[in-house]
Amino acid sequence: MYQIKTQVFLSNSDMNGQLRFDAAMDMMQDCSVLWTESEGAFKKYLIDNNLIMILVNRQADVLRMPLYKERLTVETSIYECKGAFGMRNTVIYDDTHKPCLVSWATGAFVNSDTARPFRLPPEINDSVVLDPKIDMDYAGRRIDIPEASDILSVGEKLPSVSVTALEIDMNRHMNNGHYVKAAMRFLPDNFTISRFRIEYKKPAAKGDVLYPVIKSPGREKIYILLTDETDSPYAVMEFITAR
Repeated sequence: MYQIKTQVFLSNSDMNGQLRFDAAMDMMQDCSVLWTESEGAFKKYLIDNNLIMILVNRQADVLRMPLYKERLTVETSIYECKGAFGMRNTVIYDDTHKPCLVSWATGAFVNSDTARPFRLPPEINDSVVLDPKIDMDYAGRRIDIPEASDILSVGEKLPSVSVTALEIDMNRHMNNGHYVKAAMRFLPDNFTISRFRIEYKKPAAKGDVLYPVIKSPGREKIYILLTDETDSPYAVMEFITAR
């Protein structure tokens, strides 16, 4: 388990004085990366074998959005680690330790040169301290879009988004949070996120162009795909609003 203390600042709050959803995702990712940095033997093995961990999927449920100046604790913990995958929970708590956002995610270990998955040996997996899986509604890793076969033809195609150096992180590809930011600009102004899911299909690099496609089967749910020029997706997202 790893914790960071933070706060809702002006730079990560919205016009209503609440923590922005994309900023909450950044907090969760930062805490997860710092967990890796804190595990000496585990981190050394990754470095020695030229490995990185990439995010495969994430689900985040909003219980309530923290307000400007609220002090927060972000806590991440691993509940399963085997083969080429690790599963974690990340929770944002308020200063009374009540959860504001709860999340689970899958990470894959990948060779940074070949981009191929890498199975960790049992002794490295066994070295990771596991914590109990938190109590939340686990919706599954894959996002099943209604009429998925024709979403690219029937969905609304939106203005393209170019990937610049500002979106690239130390792994030399588009940072996980920027896919969320790119999609959120197309949500309706009155859309309040209660659940978010994302599948990362392939990494985008500097100079790539994202072609967003949006489909809303009802008022409560919106799907957004970020694709390349051949309609191959970089990421698939599901946004669900509060009922």
